Amino acid sequence: MNFGSDNQSGASDKVIHALLKANQGVSASYGADEWTLRAEQKLRDVFQTDLKAFFVTSGTAANCLALSSIVNPWDTILCHGHAHIINDELTAPEFYTGGARLQSLGLDSPKLKAEALNSYLDTFEGHPPHTAIPRALSLTQLNEAGCAYTLSEINQLTSIASKHDMLVHMDGARFSNALVGLGCSPAEMTWKAGVDVLCLGASKNGTLAAEAVIFFNPDLAANFEFRRKRAGHLLSKGRVLGAQMCAWLEGQHWLDLARTSNERAEQLAEGILASANAELVWPVDGNELFALIKHSQIEALRSEGAIFYAWPERFLGSSKHVADDESLVRLVISFNTSEREVRDFIRLLG
Repeated sequence: MNFGSDNQSGASDKVIHALLKANQGVSASYGADEWTLRAEQKLRDVFQTDLKAFFVTSGTAANCLALSSIVNPWDTILCHGHAHIINDELTAPEFYTGGARLQSLGLDSPKLKAEALNSYLDTFEGHPPHTAIPRALSLTQLNEAGCAYTLSEINQLTSIASKHDMLVHMDGARFSNALVGLGCSPAEMTWKAGVDVLCLGASKNGTLAAEAVIFFNPDLAANFEFRRKRAGHLLSKGRVLGAQMCAWLEGQHWLDLARTSNERAEQLAEGILASANAELVWPVDGNELFALIKHSQIEALRSEGAIFYAWPERFLGSSKHVADDESLVRLVISFNTSEREVRDFIRLLG
């Protein structure tokens, strides 16, 4: 019963087979191989538009390099207070952008609301060159509370950003799960909704290590190849990334994997809702669940081998009261989480 994180799972058999096949023989290096070129074309087909895509091995590299392409060192990046870039990527965003400031908003809600963004920007009093000016908005999909921004919410937020001459970055570490949950197209959730650059994560959903930085405005990618090289993220054997991406995107494999994990998450959510010992704190829009669970049940679950993380209660804000006999936990479902694991967890939860 491993619900620790979806990045603890390995790759799908299809991705591994593709890697073994790409490993045969020799190939052009540094991303000039046939798999990398094919993967970029597949992304154009998937997103139904012209784009520039670059592959790296980690979400931190993807996010930080993407942000460095759309802001100056003296600018500000706005994001939700739970955002991975401000809580879990050390000072990598500041390092790669050369010093751009991160400003958190909206801690009173699991998602950044248009009202909160509007309020900040409408009351912002810039005093150049003494004040860092907001130049980018970063949204996470699924976000750190396991919630998905709806198409309407994305459009609202990007419209506000555009009004204030800001570009929009999307951290899509669990983009696949959000996409399946919303039932929309990749284009609708990104460039058609005003997103300028997407970091499409595959490592949490069936690849070994593969992330794509996708620019929907190719002009924004003018210097990205230099940034990636300078950061040490240009692989000499680029086919390792290209082959993973090709197999992942082929025949909607990426969506099938996400659909499986979302369905298991729904089953687990139903069990938690039926339990007298636990309570869901936020809607389940993908493959992450956050729940308040009685201490006695946490001990019982862990004694039977269940793996899950305690989560900082400060992220609840003032919206939820945590009783003395319970704790906030995060449960993450992977594409290879079995129905039996979910059933056993629900049984032990009681």
